[in-house]
Amino acid sequence: MIPEERLDQIAEVVRRAGLNTETIAALREAFGDIHFTHCSDDDIEVGQPVRTADGFNLYLVDGREHCLVLTNDPANATGVVLAEVEQED
Repeated sequence: MIPEERLDQIAEVVRRAGLNTETIAALREAFGDIHFTHCSDDDIEVGQPVRTADGFNLYLVDGREHCLVLTNDPANATGVVLAEVEQED
């Protein structure tokens, strides 16, 4: 389970610091109980983000079963995907 307040905190950190390897490392250190993944939003073909902001979307991962799946239910979430959204020219 990832509380809604925690998702808000994560999104705010990324909004302020930007989505980069240093930010992901800081999030992993601050929230050690959550698994973080960073990718391009273009790599995600299914699922809907639970948070959106300029430059990134935040998705939830359910890892309770053998295979990982995206979920919109924070009660079942075990991880976060921070997906970088390319800015249009």
